[in-house]
Amino acid sequence: MVALLLVVRNRLKAGLAAENGGSGGGKRTSGADAGRFGPTVAGGVRIGNAQTIGRRQEQDDYFATSTTQTGTMAVIADGISGVSNGRMASTLAVTMFSKEYLKVNEPGEIPGFFHKAALMSNRAILEQLGGATGGTTLVVAVVSGDLLHWGAVGDSMLILFRDGELMHVNTKHTLEGVLEARYLAGEITEEEARNNPQRNHLVNYLGYGGFKSMEVGDPVELRPGDTVILCSDGVYDTLTEVELEQILFRKLTPQETAEEIISAVDAKGYKHQDNATIIILEKGDA
Repeated sequence: MVALLLVVRNRLKAGLAAENGGSGGGKRTSGADAGRFGPTVAGGVRIGNAQTIGRRQEQDDYFATSTTQTGTMAVIADGISGVSNGRMASTLAVTMFSKEYLKVNEPGEIPGFFHKAALMSNRAILEQLGGATGGTTLVVAVVSGDLLHWGAVGDSMLILFRDGELMHVNTKHTLEGVLEARYLAGEITEEEARNNPQRNHLVNYLGYGGFKSMEVGDPVELRPGDTVILCSDGVYDTLTEVELEQILFRKLTPQETAEEIISAVDAKGYKHQDNATIIILEKGDA
């Protein structure tokens, strides 16, 4: 199934291809409640983040940033809504990734770190659940030099804003991706792919008994002016790409941009607004 998702990602992404006070020499910022933790400049990367609980009873999103000699890591986990233990799962996963990142000594170790931390997080969440339902999505990025390394599982997103255009880097691990792959293979019609009532159902996440690996993509070379965005589905399911672009076009600081985006989410006033979290990374020219 993951192979099918990767096929879809490669087909759809052809254009993209042509804090503080931590241990072990790292600076870290984390949070699970609305508020500001910046602006921060770490390792030549400017960081902004913001969050809202929306209309939920509990904040199930958790996030962190960490800067070491290897680069700046950002991670967001979104505990699965509608099931218990979402907050536990997201907090555990982000904590695990933050801890393991401090052990990374060079860029070549980043892909292995992604895979190892994901497997460790999945195992730990399953142990904590003890047969109960729960789980979390997760998206992680490391800016090291001029390269963006990334990994993802579930439906939280990594987006690159370049030359006035939003480009999705990862794919959502939902039935929608599987249906699109089946449509491209000629197995089902476009209408069947589009109208399946289960299309938003997650097919891969942390805390899932059938989890095997997270999606880890090839590094993306960053250009001057690029903005890297990590966000939970409470952001991209609420705001259109046009609305996001309008805020990004204003060239605010990363912290101001993050806060403006979350303010726009809250301003929608949706009755069932999900938790929403965003991290923005902006690479300096130097």
